[in-house]
Amino acid sequence: MNKAAEKRLFVFVCTAPALILLTIFMLLPTAEVFRMSLYKWGGFSNEKVFVGFDNFKILWNDLNFFRSLQNSIVLIVIVTLITMVMAILFAFMLTREKIKGNSFFRIIFYIPNILSIVVIAGIFSAVYDPTTGLLNNLLGLFNLENLQKMWLGNQKIAIYSIGGALVWQAIGYYMVMYMSSIASIPESYYEAASLEGAGRIRQFFSITLPLIWNNIRTTLTFFIISTINLSFLLVQAMTGGGPDGSTEVFLSYMYKQAYTNSSYGYGMAIGVVIFLFSFFLSAVVSLVTKREVLEY
Repeated sequence: MNKAAEKRLFVFVCTAPALILLTIFMLLPTAEVFRMSLYKWGGFSNEKVFVGFDNFKILWNDLNFFRSLQNSIVLIVIVTLITMVMAILFAFMLTREKIKGNSFFRIIFYIPNILSIVVIAGIFSAVYDPTTGLLNNLLGLFNLENLQKMWLGNQKIAIYSIGGALVWQAIGYYMVMYMSSIASIPESYYEAASLEGAGRIRQFFSITLPLIWNNIRTTLTFFIISTINLSFLLVQAMTGGGPDGSTEVFLSYMYKQAYTNSSYGYGMAIGVVIFLFSFFLSAVVSLVTKREVLEY
């Protein structure tokens, strides 16, 4: 066996386990979702009726689905913007500024990320409690009773309350990732900028942000996908989609259709739309955030 054949065999042996697992747990289930979206099936019987694209026609006229899609988009936009901005700013301050108790703040910020989503749901359900919750009591303490709300019971603000829990959970994780990128930037760049008279804000936008942009771009796509998944878990644990569907996201709506309403085929059609939406959104984000990679 020559060296080229040995190299190909080595590469195959190393990648085969990963490819097998990817096929079994990703590719085949995804293909099955697409296939089952073409059937009318309750999920528990042996009768499957091929209906073609009828499930998608029903979906197109389903106002409840579009409401859940709207809620998902609201969470993706708001949670992503707030989390990314705050994570980058906190990472910059804790890395570039000499703050007393720097290591302590790093630990405090990261703790929410290691908590189970069920624990986070329990914490924020208690915080948002209209009578004994921390948030309303703090507002009352500062004589801001007019701002007290039923944070999870008001249809107009319930989805934003879910978003607040998602932001709290995610900031620390992405802050740590950005801190590692900022720490790797040569100190000489900041020293040269200081000699030229650039302040902290100018250094942030001219040095820090461009040099960690590739990391931001990568984590942004990952964060959007994780927000779609985590919002489902948080909604299920905190509100169950209520009140009156105001916090329903499209993954929770898919779950209810497939496993609660015994409309498995219809639920899989929703799953196909979610898959295509996530893929399209990732492609758009990747295209919009594409920049020339700066090296140092």
